[in-house]
Amino acid sequence: MKIGVLALQGAVREHLKHIELSGHEGIAVKHVEQLKDIDGLILPGGESTTLRRLMNLYGFKEALQQSDLPMFGTCAGLIVMAKDIVGEEGYLNKLDISVQRNSFGRQVDSFESELDVKDVAADIEGVFIRAPHIAEVHGNVSILSKIGEKIVAVQEGRYLGVSFHPELTDDYRITRYFINHIVKTTLSEKV
Repeated sequence: MKIGVLALQGAVREHLKHIELSGHEGIAVKHVEQLKDIDGLILPGGESTTLRRLMNLYGFKEALQQSDLPMFGTCAGLIVMAKDIVGEEGYLNKLDISVQRNSFGRQVDSFESELDVKDVAADIEGVFIRAPHIAEVHGNVSILSKIGEKIVAVQEGRYLGVSFHPELTDDYRITRYFINHIVKTTLSEKV
């Protein structure tokens, strides 16, 4: 399968490496036209306000709002996928969740934690950098992982979102889960 990584900012190269380690082709997506050539899309971390500005500038907002591509958002990618961001409106409105930005503190408060991620593994390494948490889930959203009472991973159908940066570790199991379970299931439903 061909999996795109939105290449406007963030750890694009690291996500591409995880896609390739999962046995699939990774494509850096810089133009809207490339969306028709991929089977799924990863929205990487970075700074969510900057990411939204760049997505507006290059026409990705409308294209992704209308797209039925499976999507996986990490950190800022999760924020732009949310239907609600505490204190402001959602952007892509793909995940029926409310997200609280920077809820684990500032850059100096960054940390790593071992996570039990439902359907993936009980020992996923999560890197949290100015990370959001999922304040509320609605509808058919499944909670996949928490730190204490804070939700840090969810899935709703073809959409996966995590508060942390799996791509900043050597552990590519969440990316493999996205491809082998979510993208593959979506493709089989289209046939």
